[in-house]
Amino acid sequence: MNLTTLLAIPLLPLAAAIIAGLFGKVVGRSGAAAVTILGVLAALVLSLGVFNDVVFKHAPVFNETVYTWLVSDGIRMQVGFLVDTLTVMMMVVVTFVSLCVHVYTIGYMQEDPGYQRFFSYISLFTFAMLMLVMSNNFMQLFFGWEAVGVVSYLLIGFWYTRPTAIFANMKAFLVNRVGDFGFVLGIAGVVYFTGSLDYKDAFAAVPSIAQLSFEILPGHAWSAITVICICLFIGAMGKSAQMPLHVWLPDSMEGPTPISALIHAATMVTAGIFMVARMSPLFEASETALNFVLVIGATTALFMGFLGIIANDIKRVVAYSTLSQLGYMTVALGVSAYSAAVFHLMTHAFFKALLFLGAGSVIIGMHHDQDIRNMGGLRKYMPITWITSLIGSLALIGTPFFSGFFSKDSIILAAGASELPGAGYAHFAVLAGVFVTAFYSFRMYFLVFHGEERFRNKPFPGEHDAHAADDHGHGKAAGHDDHGHHGHHGHHGVHVPHESPFVVWAPLVALAIPSLVIGYLTVAPMLAGEYFHGAIFIDEARHHAMHHIAEHAGHPLEMALHAFGTLPFWLALAGVASAWLLYLKQPALADRLAAVFAPVRKILENKYYFDWFNENVLAAGARGLGQLFWRAGDQAVIDGTLVNGSAATVGWFSGVARRVQTGFLYTYAFWMVIGLAALLGWFLLRAH
Repeated sequence: MNLTTLLAIPLLPLAAAIIAGLFGKVVGRSGAAAVTILGVLAALVLSLGVFNDVVFKHAPVFNETVYTWLVSDGIRMQVGFLVDTLTVMMMVVVTFVSLCVHVYTIGYMQEDPGYQRFFSYISLFTFAMLMLVMSNNFMQLFFGWEAVGVVSYLLIGFWYTRPTAIFANMKAFLVNRVGDFGFVLGIAGVVYFTGSLDYKDAFAAVPSIAQLSFEILPGHAWSAITVICICLFIGAMGKSAQMPLHVWLPDSMEGPTPISALIHAATMVTAGIFMVARMSPLFEASETALNFVLVIGATTALFMGFLGIIANDIKRVVAYSTLSQLGYMTVALGVSAYSAAVFHLMTHAFFKALLFLGAGSVIIGMHHDQDIRNMGGLRKYMPITWITSLIGSLALIGTPFFSGFFSKDSIILAAGASELPGAGYAHFAVLAGVFVTAFYSFRMYFLVFHGEERFRNKPFPGEHDAHAADDHGHGKAAGHDDHGHHGHHGHHGVHVPHESPFVVWAPLVALAIPSLVIGYLTVAPMLAGEYFHGAIFIDEARHHAMHHIAEHAGHPLEMALHAFGTLPFWLALAGVASAWLLYLKQPALADRLAAVFAPVRKILENKYYFDWFNENVLAAGARGLGQLFWRAGDQAVIDGTLVNGSAATVGWFSGVARRVQTGFLYTYAFWMVIGLAALLGWFLLRAH
């Protein structure tokens, strides 16, 4: 492991992005695809080499400055790398998933006029994410943090002629600004108390910061470390879509499916989880902050899962699943099981990217119809997509021996073992979430791949309504697919499903393999061994959750076999059985239950009214406040008093002066007489 190799890993995707973006017309469509894929492939190969050096050859931790940008008041702003076991795991995950997405994009975006631009964006995103995970200081962390946000803005609004896409990317941008404001305050707190932006200086200063407090409100002292940690976590709430800053992620499905897999499954949304795990020395010093993290994560895990039950857009179902699983990771962070959180981050990256890309394959096969109510029976038409999607679904619900089981079960164990005040609520939420996850996952699976072939009974979307509203209430030109092009259909407007091309299903197979085995192979060293030793800090005297996990994780075969008799397994089985009964065997029963629970369904359909509150209270309030300042400040004070008022005053004096300066001789004689009389009067007064 040397500096040149480490520099090449993020810079190769950056160079490829520049070539594809600025010279796309020169290199052409195939050239843009080739150069970006080769760039990410090279980054993956080099990352695997670094992984081998750190994990198997036990190379020392690399923590050095690469470049000093500037020094201001003794604070050094630098580019530097911290490469330890946590970093190399993230590097391999980011580059592997990115490579799969790059290959998948060849087939998915082949007819899109923005082909080269899309490859440039996703390669640029890979660079930004690598800079984030490899950083050894807060400045570079913030650079990567904001860079992935900017690129996600570009990708969500990739089809910039669609109003819904522009609305979605602006929503994502604004919501993330709220979280990033807290993140900046947290970084400012670290710099204020340490005088440094380096991680190692911040971590070394934790004992002294933990003794300090300050008054935000007079008479109310706040622990400095608690305020710093909560502010940092608010940044994570925005980036990792935790309630109430989750509202941007479902709408971000307006972007092309490949970026849903890259950004909203494996990388960008997990940046907040990675950041909190990296900041474990800070968070371990504040139980208040940990409890805050725990409650937010538990609420997100359960209540976002409920929304997946009523979603009908195939991509949105997977998006709500992502929100719920991010909540699970956050719960693990809250109970100080940081290793379990990043372990679930890793396993989730594979099977969630698989599910997103599988959803994209279904969309292609259905000629870009995304409504699962128009599908059914696709198993025989799309066998590879079917089996890989089944593997992803089984991993997601925590089926024993699948990768998601080991990470998800570990988080449930950790929540049950924690002694934090919010742990009881969190344990209930993650247990209930098991049933909910299994139910909405297999609701989608059964409606898409089994049962009646409903697409034979449906006209091509929009055949009778040229401007039908889509499933989200937005206007969409009917008959237009996910790419904004006209879709294709068979005779009489009937869809003819088909398996996707090789470049689309090959990444599904590549992701299905780790979704099956990666958990079993890595759970023992990561959760029961010393894999994260030195990279993650836990105050073992106060927080015992990882001890409880280690008792089970050291023996993966026994852990998986034992799971068949535990509550999470039976809850997952009940969720699958309920979905099978309601959506395959007794669909009329599902309709009756929907009628019975109509008030609850209305709340879910309105997504707990978060969007309504944001638009009608926060946004309307901000606009109202702006109008108040405009009327009172701009119009009344600035324009009315300062600008127009000064002009009116000058005009009045000018009017008076005009009466004196008439140009007539008798007027000047009159004023001379008046002046002379006034002067004589003054002399007489002085004489007396």
